[in-house]
Amino acid sequence: MVKVFSGEITIKSLDSFVYNILGINEKEEMSWKIYLKNLLIFNIVAIVFLFFLQEFQAFLPFNSQHFLGIKSDTALNTSISFGSNTDWQSYTPESTMSYFTQMLGLTVENFLSAAIGISVGITFIRGFIRKSTIQLGNFWVDMIRALVYILLPLSILFSIVLISQGVIQNLKPYIPIETLEGKNMFIAQGPAASQVAIKHIGTNGGGFFNTNSAHPYENPNKLTDYLEILMALLLPAAFPFVFGIMINNRKQGWIIYISMMVLFLLGLFGTLWFEFQGNPVLANLGVENGSNLEGKELRCGLFNSMLFAQSNTATGCGASSSMYDSLLPLSGLILMFNMMIGEVIFGGVGTGIIGLLAYAILTMFLIGLMIGRTPEIFGKKLESYEVIMAILLLWLPSIIQLILGSIAISSSAGLSSLGNPGPHGLSEIIYAFASGSGNNGSAFGGLNSNTLFYNLMMSVAIFIGRFITIIPALAIAGSFAAKKQIPEEVQFPTANLLFLIMLIGVIIIIGALTFFPILVMGPFIEHLLLQVV
Repeated sequence: MVKVFSGEITIKSLDSFVYNILGINEKEEMSWKIYLKNLLIFNIVAIVFLFFLQEFQAFLPFNSQHFLGIKSDTALNTSISFGSNTDWQSYTPESTMSYFTQMLGLTVENFLSAAIGISVGITFIRGFIRKSTIQLGNFWVDMIRALVYILLPLSILFSIVLISQGVIQNLKPYIPIETLEGKNMFIAQGPAASQVAIKHIGTNGGGFFNTNSAHPYENPNKLTDYLEILMALLLPAAFPFVFGIMINNRKQGWIIYISMMVLFLLGLFGTLWFEFQGNPVLANLGVENGSNLEGKELRCGLFNSMLFAQSNTATGCGASSSMYDSLLPLSGLILMFNMMIGEVIFGGVGTGIIGLLAYAILTMFLIGLMIGRTPEIFGKKLESYEVIMAILLLWLPSIIQLILGSIAISSSAGLSSLGNPGPHGLSEIIYAFASGSGNNGSAFGGLNSNTLFYNLMMSVAIFIGRFITIIPALAIAGSFAAKKQIPEEVQFPTANLLFLIMLIGVIIIIGALTFFPILVMGPFIEHLLLQVV
């Protein structure tokens, strides 16, 4: 990745051909404001295109089931969702989207939104390594390199592997069958493998089928289950090392990676512990060990179900192989917390490293206050502007999800969609807005989100959650790039155990202080109620 974005590994003739067609001057660099302007214009145009594609799909080809145009609030939600790398799905794909919409709309948007995330992540890192300049690279060059040299090759390779294991890739009409009970039904078909590959590699997460990776046409066996987990983690986990190489401090990259992995493993062990403990209510009813297998992917087992859940909420992927609505309360709490802290436990492609480094900025600011030293980080002096931008980057998505969640639980339109009353119903709402504003896209289940209220509210959460991360990130990068580099011999050491502990502590404490009240009222109270039933 480092060599791709430095121009060392590229096909010059291919690059020139693409740049000439698009009218791009690859040597022309941009300030952070121009970079942001181009990014926003492109992203909004892509969202508008996807909206109209859905509206007019009835008149477009590859629509063997003759699906009509999608209602406007659902189309708006889907357009913003896929355009922001969230892939929140309030609809049922196999009964809503034509093959044409899936291919030209959703799959293409999966590539574009992931490429944008990668580009912003690389640009954010450039801010630390450039000095006395306002130039941060060229948005169009970065995005094309992400598409051509990273996302496309990985997706083609992974698609072939998935097809070899039984994931379907065709344009056949749905197959009518008669069940053993004598009822008629259809088995959905379609070009699934190509979308499943990029949904994991690009940490998008939107399923080709409604049951996502629990569907055997998306995830046929244990091998594909592990591979889909690996693909979701691959690029987000690579970014700490990209960071370490680019700032010429590989040890620092390892520290960032270890901090992510520690948080990941804490969440994984927590979910496994609670689920293997079993449900006390079921134990009282005579079920052996209170085994809580409801909603799990039994083909792959409880362990795989929880590994998949942790991997896809710790990253920005949001794919699922089990029903999170059926998890024990504290397992669900962990998945919510993964998203609430800003998707920094690996996170989305590009955006995960941004969130983690924003926490690192806050950590160094606090260290500076404690020891009475002018704060600096990775060779750049920290001033109020960068700290304020980092706080906005981490704080505003949290505030948005709490505000929108409070509106939902205090309105009849919000409560009418609940599948369960009480604390569990509150958890359904909390999870939805954490997933939306965190640009994760996974669903807790039990909440009917395909209503005018939730389509509009989730659209707001998703849109703000995406761009309130990107805008401050580019602003920080622009500010750092304009500064001089602090000599290495006078830099505060950050590639050590002390910084690692401080960083992890700041992430957990800020997340806990922000969300403790709402998590107590939801999953924690539900946990206590299970003990007394």
